Amino acid sequence: MTRLRCADIIHIAENLNNYDMELVARTGYSLSDIACRAAEIDKAQIRNLLPEIRVGVVPISSGEGIIGGFSDSVLNILLHMGASAFVTRTADVGGIAESLEEKADIVMLADDERFVALHIQSRSIADNAVCTGKAFATGLSLMAGSLKGRAVLVIGCGPVGRSAAQTLIRMGARVSVYDIHIESLMEWVETLGQAADQKIQVVKTLDPALQRHQLIIDASPAGNIIHAHHITPDTYVSAPGFPCGLDAEAQARLSNRLLQDPLELGVATMLVSAAKYHIERQLIQR
Repeated sequence: MTRLRCADIIHIAENLNNYDMELVARTGYSLSDIACRAAEIDKAQIRNLLPEIRVGVVPISSGEGIIGGFSDSVLNILLHMGASAFVTRTADVGGIAESLEEKADIVMLADDERFVALHIQSRSIADNAVCTGKAFATGLSLMAGSLKGRAVLVIGCGPVGRSAAQTLIRMGARVSVYDIHIESLMEWVETLGQAADQKIQVVKTLDPALQRHQLIIDASPAGNIIHAHHITPDTYVSAPGFPCGLDAEAQARLSNRLLQDPLELGVATMLVSAAKYHIERQLIQR
């Protein structure tokens, strides 16, 4: 996962209500609505269930260490969604043990490589990269309307970009992908094509592709790669990459046709995906 800075997330808690209103203004749907659509679950199924689900958020100190405010930001998103959540008093293994001692149904934890929600009873994993890709592809479709048959450019094909591209394919979009690591990108596209019987266009030069595409998912960690001259009145950008790849003038031109956040959509979709496992497990037990 892209390593966030404290400054990237410090205002999440205080801005959640405003962010929800922005999402409704831009997409017609709230954070909870988009997460449920991305996880392919009926919101009515989890509305009353979430307050009963215990979620333990465990700080992890390995690698470059704990990001200041990260656990509390995740906690506030979970609480905003209606879950019963807490941050463990201890980190690492002690925090995992504490979560189970506190009867957590779901444990969320992140290191420098992965951010996951573990649903304990079903032994299922909701991965942030996968959930974020699904959420931002869903958000793009809600901003711009149906993506079926429309050309969409995905910039950056790490785990988030790949998840977004696969979600777009399921939506019926015509997907082009760009990544600076062209060899690994070609290998992935070839593998995906064989498995899914889908054609994906590989873009080798970014600027002409940006000129041709009005629907863009920016899943790259590179800044200032999308400029004002790439933006038309019909351009929509969904940007899970952090920092944002659009320069300041491009962001101003897009206005409410830009969807971007550091944690909110991904964490909300992780929670709903893990809650989906919870519902399925309950149905099996019945």
